[in-house]
Formats: sequence, structure tokens, C-alpha cells
Amino acid sequence: MKQREPRLPVNLAEFEALARAVLPTDAFDHIAGGADDELTLKDNVAAFCRIKLVPRVLRDVTRRNLSTTLLGEPIEFPVILAPVACLRRFHPEGELAAARGAGQAGTIFTLSTGACHSLEEVAQAACGPLWFQLYAYQDRGITQGLVERAEVAGYKAICLTVDVPIGTRRERDLRNGYIYPAELLRQSLLSTGFTPQDLELDEEQLSAFAGRALQVALTWDYLHWLKSLTSLPILLKGILSEEDASRAVSSGVQAIVVSNHGGRQLDGSPAAIDVLSRIVEAVDGRAEILLDSGVRRGTDVLKAIALGAKAVLIGRPFVWALAVGGQSGVESALQMLRNELDIAMALTGCACISDIERKLIWRNQEAGPPQQ
Repeated sequence: MKQREPRLPVNLAEFEALARAVLPTDAFDHIAGGADDELTLKDNVAAFCRIKLVPRVLRDVTRRNLSTTLLGEPIEFPVILAPVACLRRFHPEGELAAARGAGQAGTIFTLSTGACHSLEEVAQAACGPLWFQLYAYQDRGITQGLVERAEVAGYKAICLTVDVPIGTRRERDLRNGYIYPAELLRQSLLSTGFTPQDLELDEEQLSAFAGRALQVALTWDYLHWLKSLTSLPILLKGILSEEDASRAVSSGVQAIVVSNHGGRQLDGSPAAIDVLSRIVEAVDGRAEILLDSGVRRGTDVLKAIALGAKAVLIGRPFVWALAVGGQSGVESALQMLRNELDIAMALTGCACISDIERKLIWRNQEAGPPQQ
């Protein structure tokens, strides 16, 4: 009897289950977990479930176009890969495989400052557009060097993460005794711009050194200094406040990522999708708005766009897919979301992204947050 081929995942949740099986417990829990009681982590997904979509009929959706642009860069559909530190913890090819997978899918890969491959290595391996996510370093020379290298290497934007003034308690990591693997941390710091002499430290000292290096007063003045370094567009990632969003735009920021860091920072903060409308209203078209935290389905992408986002970022889902299948896994996960979005667009009467409008959203006023 012919042996049946293993069943492939058909949605992102199945990639998560497979990743749990192939990754060490501490590595899986590190990427899957959130801060404290993980209330925000859970609510990010639940909030999308509270939002309903209204089908529209008798519209010509025989041909659909999912393409859009972000900061002038054309992409095949409005989903890009969020920055995740040191992807080699989850697959040997790490950022290289993820960048190739995003490029093959026709979208953007955002490289983390904490990557295990250098800016230049990823740029050489990539086959699609790249953004660079920046953590501000205490040593401004390190920060300036990263920004200048990103621009020279052809990255299209700088994405400054602003919601990590300090690290938080992630109890799964505490229970597992999780420690960032010293070899990978050392490699990441070397790629960032530190010298081998800086890093002649044991595992505990190296971890403390990395923490101290990121202890910086990240303020609006720091943002103004950063803007003076580059002609690249700058995004701020980690905005949940209308006031912060409005000030960011007034400071010359070209895009905002509405995000609670996937529930990994302030536990009890609102789900990103629940504050999206307010931030869109505050920005009032002066900058592009993106969203991450909790996207698991193509219908989630449509909901975010209907509420005013230009696109969404995914983090955990592509890491699960990377752990399971490397580059091909990343491509498959993105294709799943694209297919789901395509179907959702057809069923809501949308032939192109610009057809997606607020009128498609229905919320039960008694069951969830008030409609903005």
C-alpha cells in the first residue's frame, strides 16, 4: 500500500502546532509567550473575533487585485513580515530564509536590529524589498552606523521600535530559565557593530552587556536626531495613543505601526485593532498607518484595512512557519493569508484593496468595545 503523504498545514494555527512539536520548549515558549498574565496576548486575537464583516452581493468580483503600496513601494498584497530578533533560534537559515520567503511572496521583510545575520548578508540574500527595524543604542555611534549601513545596503525604510523603554516579565521565560543563546547573542552584537574585544565576556556578562547597551532615553529629541541621519522614511512601531500618533506625524514620521508588541510589553494594554480607528482619525491622512499584533487570518487583514490600516505585519505566524519549513514554510504561510484575504474580498464585494471600506465592519454593540 502506498504510504500517504504527511498532511500539510491549511492555516496558521496548524503551523503553530507543528512548530511546538519541532522546537525546544523554551524556544517555542519564548516566541509564543507574552508579558505577565498574557491578557493582552490573548485579547489581540479575541478582538479580531469580536469584529464581524458584512457580506456584499451583486458586485463584479470575478477579477481581484490585492496589490498595494507602502511608502511608495509596490507589494503584491497588504501583509509584511514584522521584525523578530535572531531567527536562527528557530531555523538554521534564520533571516536569510525569511527574507527570501517574503521576496518570493512579493512583500516586505523587516530585519530586526537583533538579527543573527548582518544587514549586508540579508540584503545580498533577499529577492524583495527590505525595511530595517531599529532599537536605539546608548552609543549613538552604533545607532548611526546601523542607519547608514541600512541606507547603503538598499533598505527602503527605518522602523524605530518605541515601546520598549525597559524589558518586561515574561513568565514562560522565567519558568523555563530561558537565556538567549550566548553564541547567537554574540553574533548578533557583532553584526550590530560591537567589536570582538567588547564581547570577551561569559554568558551572564554578555547578557548584561546587551541589556545595558539598550538603556537609552528614547525621546522626541532622539527621534529628531535620528531623522537628521537619513533620507529614508521613518516609521514608529509601538503606538497605541492618539496623542503620540499625532505628535509623531507632526515630527515628520511617515508611517505608524499600531502595535502592543504582540502582548509582550504592557500587559493589560488594549488590543491593537481596538485602538486603530482612533489613531487613524488622529493622523487624518498625514501618514500611513499599519497594524500588527493578533493577525491570524485573511479576514483579520481585511478588518484592519476596513478600519483604516494600509497593511498589517505578522510576527509569530511566520516564525512558526519558518521553524517548520524554512523559506518554503514562510512562503506557504504568506500564501495562506493571501488566499484567505482574496476569498474575503470576493465575499464582501471588493475587487481591489481600495474597495475595502468601513461600511463592511459590523460590531455587536452589547458584546464588544464600542464602534469608533
